[in-house]
Amino acid sequence: MNALPILAQSVLFNTVSPDDLPHLISCLKPKEATYPKDYTIIEEGDVLDELGVVLSGSIHLVRHDFWGNRTLVAQLGVGDIFAETVACTAEKSLVSVVTCEKTVVLFLSVQRIITTCRSECVFHHAIIENMVRLLAQKNLGLMKKMNHITKRNTREKLLSFLSEQAWKTGSKAFTIPFDRQQLADYLCVDRSAMSSELGKMKSEGLIEFTKNTFELKQSML
Repeated sequence: MNALPILAQSVLFNTVSPDDLPHLISCLKPKEATYPKDYTIIEEGDVLDELGVVLSGSIHLVRHDFWGNRTLVAQLGVGDIFAETVACTAEKSLVSVVTCEKTVVLFLSVQRIITTCRSECVFHHAIIENMVRLLAQKNLGLMKKMNHITKRNTREKLLSFLSEQAWKTGSKAFTIPFDRQQLADYLCVDRSAMSSELGKMKSEGLIEFTKNTFELKQSML
């Protein structure tokens, strides 16, 4: 598929001139792969030297503990980038990457991203700066999640998460990217307990919701 329009909008390439982008991508040893739904692209413990860009579909980053309990770290969609931290550090992956649906991924050599080419072209310097920006954004995202899951109880975790979603969308009404099990996994809570707490919050007039669409009431803000 034609990856250039998607790559041009990504954090990693959005400062690169459209005229320079095709040449830059070819320099990064691109490899495109298509995966079916529920396919594990990366296993926890894998060592990588490439990052991936989602060209179509979506993926989950998940972790499992010794007893098999699952934590949803993040959900990524078209244009999002994954595995960049592991590929840069040569450490083992702490997460598995699993497709949510049929997904197309473009893999790029991290070594070629962070090392300037012989001609030291301007656009290659731009992508190195963008990589730093991308890593900083990912770190900020993890800090936001930590802010949610370190709350004392399920209600406080839900309030923290829903408040952040309202702030991000600029609206009291919004749709979250998770179903109930995924939200429970993301917040590290029991699904039944979370569903019960959502019901209580609705009865108390704090929120309204239908499936994954929520509306915060004024008394909550």
